Amino acid sequence: MTEARDAAALIRAASGLSVAGMFHTQAVLRPAAPALVAEGRTQSYAELDARSDRVAQALAGLGVGRGDRVALLSENRAEYVELLLAASKLGVILACQNWRQADDELLHCIRLVAPVLAIVSARHAPALARIAHGVPRVLRLGEDYEALLAAAAAGRPADRTVPEDGLAILYTSGTTGLPKGALISNRAMVARGMVAVADWGCGRDDSFIAWTPLFHMGATDESLAALMHGGKVIVMDGFDAAALADLVGRERIGHLTVVPGVVDRMIAALRAGGVVPRGVKIVGVMADLVPRPLLAELTGLLGAPYGNTFGSTETGMPPASRALVPPGVVPERLSKQQNTLCEIRLVDTADREVPDGTPGEMTLRGPTLFSGYWAAEAVNREEFRGGWFHMGDVFVRNPDGTLDFVDRRKYLIKSGGENIYPAEVERVILALPGVADAVVVRRPDATWGEVPVAFVVRESETLTETDIIAACRGRIAGYKLPKLVVFVAADELPRSTSGKIQRHLLEQRLG
Repeated sequence: MTEARDAAALIRAASGLSVAGMFHTQAVLRPAAPALVAEGRTQSYAELDARSDRVAQALAGLGVGRGDRVALLSENRAEYVELLLAASKLGVILACQNWRQADDELLHCIRLVAPVLAIVSARHAPALARIAHGVPRVLRLGEDYEALLAAAAAGRPADRTVPEDGLAILYTSGTTGLPKGALISNRAMVARGMVAVADWGCGRDDSFIAWTPLFHMGATDESLAALMHGGKVIVMDGFDAAALADLVGRERIGHLTVVPGVVDRMIAALRAGGVVPRGVKIVGVMADLVPRPLLAELTGLLGAPYGNTFGSTETGMPPASRALVPPGVVPERLSKQQNTLCEIRLVDTADREVPDGTPGEMTLRGPTLFSGYWAAEAVNREEFRGGWFHMGDVFVRNPDGTLDFVDRRKYLIKSGGENIYPAEVERVILALPGVADAVVVRRPDATWGEVPVAFVVRESETLTETDIIAACRGRIAGYKLPKLVVFVAADELPRSTSGKIQRHLLEQRLG
């Protein structure tokens, strides 16, 4: 029996892949090929492999081991990618902190995962210093980081990572008002890279420009996908329309990330520079949140289709990001297409599968799925009930197999590339003196797709919209601030017979 168990364990070990393993294979096959470009410096695959080995050895030298969490608070830079690769080599989990958050939110996110080490850039070191995070050791990027690497052993660390080992924790907005940490395993990240190749055709001849924050799945997933398949990753410190347009003219790009809210600026930059694209396979995400004439204008300029996506931090590109809007076309409909490497069911409130044409909640299973929310056993039991992940979004399946979005079962505001749950904003407003009640709803916005609006019942007529927004600033991230405050009487908040707020009626009031 012991020999049989040992053989089974060996078979399982031989059948697994990690992000670091796939990246190392590319370094062996194409050592001189460019892997990572940041701040004017290019690292080849061999150089990035060796440097991430040294990062892993340095972390191990600090006593960081498999399953430990390391919090990273930094803008986009080369070290971010190095640390992700090193984490995969050690079986360590990199908890990617959102520097847009207010101090209380950041404190919650760090304490949630109990890291043994925090790594911070000079830009964001003051924010870390302001909070009582309780992390036993802090390492600053720059001279301290480089000195640690210089003293570390060379060579690959021991091969210890298995597919289910966590790689990254990415934070999502929380229905209860505080962010949740989604654990992404090596298995999930490898599978997400495979979907990028299978459904979008991104490969070793393509570059990916990581300008959206690397604490989000968009930049992290696609950067690692490129490195696992021999492509080039270009790291940018945030959105710069002119610089991005220049790269479009010089690089062959697989997926060009353009999020709602910057589409018009990207169009302007392309026109101003007279850019002739060298080659873009796919542009954009979340087509639903972009005015349709802008879809046609951007895709026409680039000669590339627009990604009609529907995915999430928890699921990656799946379940429904395969559809593309053709170049230069103003689409009549934005039906979704199911991705490969996932199985989906649309279910009713009793988790029974609904027939075509009937709205049902999107549920799925497949290898791109995350490994649950960190330290949230009850939430995970509910969200993964029946062995399917429940997304909280309602779709209808059409006779041709495409999928049409209906509504969100979990009320969510999608503002540009960020998700906002009303509870996050309501929690802060309700804590303010002079506020008796508050409800936050979404309002369509030409730039961001949707923005939050607060309906507030006040106890004093002297309380103003300016007072409320000013009190929220610094306590929640800037993109979560209400764009409008509407004062109402208590009986003007519409409720169902069970007492629940009917947000759709407040949306109608906004026109």
